[in-house]
Amino acid sequence: MSTRGKRQAILSKNSTAGIFAAVSSAIFLGMAPVFGKLAITQGFTPFTVVALRTGLAAGIMLMGILLFYRQYLYIFPIGLIGCLFAGIINGLGSLLYYLALERLDASLGQLLYSLYPFFVALWLILDHQSPSKLTLFRITLATIAVLLLTSVPGRPVDLIGVGMMIGAAVLYAMHLPINQRVLYEVPAPTVTLYTLLAMSFVVVPAYLLFDRSWPASDVPWLPVAGLTFVTLFSRIALFLGVKKIGGMQTALLGLAELLIAIFLSSLLLGESLSMTQWLGAVGLGISLILVMYEKPTPPTHSGKTGWLSWIRPPTLPKDVFGPYE
Repeated sequence: MSTRGKRQAILSKNSTAGIFAAVSSAIFLGMAPVFGKLAITQGFTPFTVVALRTGLAAGIMLMGILLFYRQYLYIFPIGLIGCLFAGIINGLGSLLYYLALERLDASLGQLLYSLYPFFVALWLILDHQSPSKLTLFRITLATIAVLLLTSVPGRPVDLIGVGMMIGAAVLYAMHLPINQRVLYEVPAPTVTLYTLLAMSFVVVPAYLLFDRSWPASDVPWLPVAGLTFVTLFSRIALFLGVKKIGGMQTALLGLAELLIAIFLSSLLLGESLSMTQWLGAVGLGISLILVMYEKPTPPTHSGKTGWLSWIRPPTLPKDVFGPYE
């Protein structure tokens, strides 16, 4: 096989692995608003929920790496700064997300949050990574679908909750291209660890400063436990997807989480969709299916321009991550 043929085979393999990782992340993330809403309705405050789920997920991840995979602790200094930057941004977004979830239905909240691929595209354009025409079409279709999904006739809209959730989507979208830059040279578990730790440095102090409440002894902890493990596994799968297929395609595939959230919200929370919303769900499904026609492309991390051009690694030691990368 020629060098070009081998390169295309590697790209195709990475694309398949990336799609699987992104869809897995979407399945886990689709459970998050349902577990979060259950925890809030059963007695946990939004600050308590976000502090517990992030802090516990980061602690479990750190313990696992310290015990079994210490090579994942290595990261170059600029990469660490990038992870901390992304984690702080995502931590602030998480606070907005769960504060909004207190005011909105889980399904509606996730529908609004699903606008984040549009913002990912804007952040990537600023980083001089223009999406393909097919990607732009899928973004447009997905945006129209989300607008249809958020059409709830006869129901008053909580504008504060809506604004918080859109703000959370903007911040979530911002952290993806930042981590994408770091992931060019660093394994997904390493990025997951330092990003979760940085998120904890934001949400735990926020809980201590603005809340400090604790649920009653008879309040069930199962939703928080589920949310913790969903957070951990979704982050690993998310960053693996970003590493293999990039932030934009991962974000678009991540819209599958919306369908998961809608299904679980209907099953566990008794929420339902109108005919217009189901039309939007079909459009969203079409946008997801079109990923099969996206051409795999190599990562473009050599650029020296764009708002994230400062995240460039030094020469890394060979085999620093061993066979686990």
